[in-house]
Amino acid sequence: MAAPALARSDRGAFTHLIDLAAQRPPPKGRRAVLPGRGEIFVRTQRGPGGAPVVVLLHGWIASGGLNWFGAFDALRDGYRVLAPDLRGHARGIRSWRPFRLRDCADDIAALLRKRREKAIVVGYSMGGPVAQLLWRRHPEVVSGLVLAATSGRPLRSQGLGLAMQGVMESAALAGRAVGIRRLLRGAVAISQDPDIRALRPETLPAWARAEMSRHHVRHLLEAGAELGRYDATHWLSEIDVPTSVVVTERDSAIPADHQRALAQAIRGARVHRLPGGHLSFARPDFGKAIRSAVDSVARRVVRA
Repeated sequence: MAAPALARSDRGAFTHLIDLAAQRPPPKGRRAVLPGRGEIFVRTQRGPGGAPVVVLLHGWIASGGLNWFGAFDALRDGYRVLAPDLRGHARGIRSWRPFRLRDCADDIAALLRKRREKAIVVGYSMGGPVAQLLWRRHPEVVSGLVLAATSGRPLRSQGLGLAMQGVMESAALAGRAVGIRRLLRGAVAISQDPDIRALRPETLPAWARAEMSRHHVRHLLEAGAELGRYDATHWLSEIDVPTSVVVTERDSAIPADHQRALAQAIRGARVHRLPGGHLSFARPDFGKAIRSAVDSVARRVVRA
C-alpha cells in the first residue's frame, strides 16, 4: 500500500532537509580514544573563547551529523559544540557487548572528562534518554539539559515503540540479518508519522547516505529494544539542573503528551514548541528552536 500523501508543510520540511543537507554539510569530526571504552567520533564546532560547551546527542538511526546539521549555524556564535556519534551509529564505538543506553551515557561522560569540560547536554529522541542517564550517572559533567522530541517513559504501546520493543527485539535476539533499508522501512511503516514516511535513504545527499551506510545493524536493533523499555519516570523529579523541553507537537513516534509529561516531571523545566513531527530537525525553524532552548538553559545556569 502506498504511503499517504504528505501535507504541504511535511513536503516542505522534507525538501528543506534535502536542500540544507546538500548545501551545508556538518562540521568535520575526529576520533578521540576513551581508555577502556573505544574510539568515539565527534564533530566539533568552535565558538567564542570561553563560551559554554553544548553536547548534541542524536536520535535512533541518525548520527551527530544527520540529526544536527540544521542546528550548527544557529549555535555557532554563542557556544562551543560537540556532536558525537553514539554507539553503533555511523562512526560510533563498536563493541561485542549489547547496546545499552547507559553505556552511551558513560561514553559521553568519559569524553567530557577527557576534555575537562562541563556541558549543556541536548538530546533528541534516543538522545533524550542518553542525556537523562548522563545526568543521573555523572551529574558532575552536566550543567543543564535540553530534551527534544523525547520521553522518559516506555514506548511499547506507541508507533515506534511497537517496532522497537517487538519486531526489533525479536530480530536482535534471533540474530537475523536485517539490512538498514529494511530496518528503516519497518520503523517508517509502524510510526504513522507523515514526516518519517517521507524519509528515503536514496534521496539524501551523498554524505548523508554514507552516514547511514556506516550504521551497525545489530546495535540499531538492540537500541530500538532499549528505547522500547526505557523508563525514568521514578527519578525524573530528581533532576536538579536547568532544563528545557522541546515538544514536537505533531509527533506520532513520541506523542506530544509523553513529551509534555516529561516537562511536568522535571522541576522548573521550560517548554518550547515546534509544530512538526518526529523529523522536526528537517524544519527550517529547527535551529532557531534549539538555540532558544539552549539559551534558556544557559541563562539559568549563570544564575544558579
